[in-house]
Amino acid sequence: MISIKELTKVFHTKDQDVTAVDHLDLNIQSGEIYGVIGYSGAGKSTFIRLLNRLEDPTSGSVTIDKQEITSMNKNDLRLARQEIGMIFQHFNLLWSRTVKDNIAFPLEIAKMPKEKREARVKELVELVGLKGRENAYPSQLSGGQKQRVGIARALANKPKVLLCDEATSALDPETTDSILDLLVDINEKLGLTIILITHEMHVIRKICHRVAVMENGKVVEQGDVLDVFLHPKRPVTKKFVDQVMGDPDQDHSLDLIHENYKSGKVLRLHFVGESTNQALISELSREFKIDLNILHGKITQTQKGAYGTLFVHVEGDQDEIERAQAYIQDTSVEVEVIPNVQ
Repeated sequence: MISIKELTKVFHTKDQDVTAVDHLDLNIQSGEIYGVIGYSGAGKSTFIRLLNRLEDPTSGSVTIDKQEITSMNKNDLRLARQEIGMIFQHFNLLWSRTVKDNIAFPLEIAKMPKEKREARVKELVELVGLKGRENAYPSQLSGGQKQRVGIARALANKPKVLLCDEATSALDPETTDSILDLLVDINEKLGLTIILITHEMHVIRKICHRVAVMENGKVVEQGDVLDVFLHPKRPVTKKFVDQVMGDPDQDHSLDLIHENYKSGKVLRLHFVGESTNQALISELSREFKIDLNILHGKITQTQKGAYGTLFVHVEGDQDEIERAQAYIQDTSVEVEVIPNVQ
């Protein structure tokens, strides 16, 4: 669907050249929600503006649905942009226009007949949950409602791709979740390909299928969200994963474990996907002559499934404990023995 090859953007200033995007390669599949995450200055906002040529690249290519965006003339680009919607952090609404007139604006530019335009606006108002607010002005709307107008406007021309540049950064957590739920709903109903730029791993965790991590203009890590969460390789990725999986109580819990449990074993169990629904603790209690005590745990949900960690203390005959441990290892649950608990 989207092929990005050797994409580079260098900004030339009086004093120096700044490489914002550095020979970036990505392939994004049709119908997926693809997240791009990075800290401020990583180049992610420049990258997304290169996709629809709000910024012209220094070199490299962007191909969307077999059309090379980077080689188009102005007239062809104007037509191609009708198939690429975009929503922004600060909404970019026309403050003198009502909700329905904001949504209708791109349809007016496309010279759609009034009757068809009004029908399309009505359809979009219902899709984004703004029925009854059609005649309100942006100043009368909450932040979440403003972003819903922005989403509806971006969808007006029935685009194949929706670009989201920090679309939830200006919203509170509850409103953020409602907008993310809306994006998932749109993705599923319309089969729309969504590329989402963010610095919040919570956003990636909640709705994205795959993710690319940017640092200094480069993609330093990419893959399925669940795989990246489970096995982050680069320090910057580990920092992002800690945003949602970091547990400030875990180190304290481990200290207490080392202090209070001098016999038996403490096991750290890693659950992934379907294994999070497995009644493993009950099975172990029934199958083996051991005592189990749950010490600490956390489970997190992603689009590709759940994953989590559970600490358990196991007491009993050493051979029986080892048999129970082998039983766990034969399941899809990973097991790790916490050292210094003997």
